[in-house]
Amino acid sequence: MYFFTGNSFFIVMILFFLSLDGFGQENDMDTAAYTPVKYGNKGFEFRTRDNKFLLQIQSRLQFRFATPEDQDPVTFDDFDSKKNASFSINRARLKVGGHAFKPWLKYYWEYELSQSNLLNYTITIDKWEWMKFMVGQWKVEYTRERRISSGEQQMVDRSVINRAFTIDRQQGAEIYGHIKGKGLVDFNYWVAVATGTGRGSRENDDSHLMYFGRVQWNFLGPYLDFEGSDLEIHLHPAAEIAVSGVTNRSPYTRFSQAGGGALEGYENGLPGQYSVNQANIETAFKYKGFSWQSEFHWKQIIDRFDNDKTDNLHGYYVEAGYFFHQLVNWWPEPLEIAARNAGYMPNREADQTKKRETSVATNWFFNGHKNKVTAEVSYFNYDKISDVPTDQWRFRLQWDISL
Repeated sequence: MYFFTGNSFFIVMILFFLSLDGFGQENDMDTAAYTPVKYGNKGFEFRTRDNKFLLQIQSRLQFRFATPEDQDPVTFDDFDSKKNASFSINRARLKVGGHAFKPWLKYYWEYELSQSNLLNYTITIDKWEWMKFMVGQWKVEYTRERRISSGEQQMVDRSVINRAFTIDRQQGAEIYGHIKGKGLVDFNYWVAVATGTGRGSRENDDSHLMYFGRVQWNFLGPYLDFEGSDLEIHLHPAAEIAVSGVTNRSPYTRFSQAGGGALEGYENGLPGQYSVNQANIETAFKYKGFSWQSEFHWKQIIDRFDNDKTDNLHGYYVEAGYFFHQLVNWWPEPLEIAARNAGYMPNREADQTKKRETSVATNWFFNGHKNKVTAEVSYFNYDKISDVPTDQWRFRLQWDISL
């Protein structure tokens, strides 16, 4: 249903903008310089002569080869399961955005064609930099790793801790902004209220909503956007320290693109069964081709239907990349080397598998993140109490292109 709705909207909007091209001749804008259709950073752009309406359309494809398998091992037993090398169209996205009536009244929606999922749809009042308003469904800014688009990461995909700690996409409302001050007083903030039941879920399971907050200190001045790699080659250092927190009560102990789900050792519960509190401390840094980011997570799960039984989960990752042409002249400018180390430590009695991942990747940027090839080698080493540790290597090759 969403597929046909999205495509119908897409066709109608194109016809609408093309029909407006003949109007507004009395506008003072230089007709010779006016271009109603052009290709920009966000795809094809259709703009009315008075700039009251803008439609941006972009598609994105991600091709991936993986061996001996694509997915991260989830449980200790996954190491002994049958392995199948894969070649797939891992992501196929349609992105539509722009503004309507006023340049500061913005809209955006994103559709995953391969799985027929409507991922994002938002309306934003973007009139003031210090305070903006957004409603709809979006990927909450809880962690830098998850918030960065899968097409703008340094590695092939997110780390082994993403499954346990992301709150992914939620439906709700958010206030956010950028407060610029003198010297070290430069902050971004996000505050949101959401249903807390995941993507595609229009209702909360009970009267308790999800509450989210994030404060980001840009202590060197420039704001670092949610994007991997120092493609801009920052001539002055840019850095941030962020603290995020979430509290929620729902039937779920984890979230993903598919919506609400259960971590290992848990089951999908009843309405209001699990109280989940989370916190994340995050850092990021970019300077002269070098990039760094890290996260340190804590997550508390309280089973309210089992005498308030409480588990505490911890996880971390550190990641860095560098364009070595900044150091040696013979190094190709489009080539970046990146590495990541991550660890996940649960304490659930039903699953105490400690997960560790070490990955090394190379990126060749043909046109920034819009057209790049990534090769990655990963090593997984899992431990479980009273069991012998086990490990596994994996290789993945990916081409990500936006059109």
